[in-house]
Amino acid sequence: MADDLVEDYVEHCRMHGSSWTDIGAALGVTRQAVQQRFHAPHKRYSPETMTDDLRQAMVHVKQAAVHHRNNYIGTEHLLWGLTVEDNSATRLLQTANVPPETVRRSVATRLSMGASQAAERIAWTPYSRKAIAIAEARAERNGSDRIDCDDLLVGLAQVGRGVAADVLVEAGFDSATIDATPTGA
Repeated sequence: MADDLVEDYVEHCRMHGSSWTDIGAALGVTRQAVQQRFHAPHKRYSPETMTDDLRQAMVHVKQAAVHHRNNYIGTEHLLWGLTVEDNSATRLLQTANVPPETVRRSVATRLSMGASQAAERIAWTPYSRKAIAIAEARAERNGSDRIDCDDLLVGLAQVGRGVAADVLVEAGFDSATIDATPTGA
């Protein structure tokens, strides 16, 4: 529970423009220690670990973060990117009787404008890292060595916290019943 509280604190601070130095000082550790723990996914996910559709969705993810001048990739950016084009995530939403356009509109109302300048490497929030780890595990359970859009959608829902999880719950998406659905539904 303490780890979740710290992750929530760091995510909140980064979303509101606090520097790594300020966060480190508040936690009583160095800036480098905070960055190493929270800056990027613990595992590097290269394009080879993703399907073509997920690579395309990730382009939209980064565009959303840069467009909104956010210095982080949050669950809201991931969900936005997954719902821009037709892919296994939008088809899974449709199977669950959740219109992808409704999800995208709801996410759009929650994307806030930040004050950051565009960056080549944008930090992933802890919930985003958890979602992609869940997605990778789901892909492996389904016999794939590549993560697809529907895997990440289920990961976002199963994290259970963050903007994406809230939007999906409000839209009526139930990952517990959906997760039994094979990849590429």
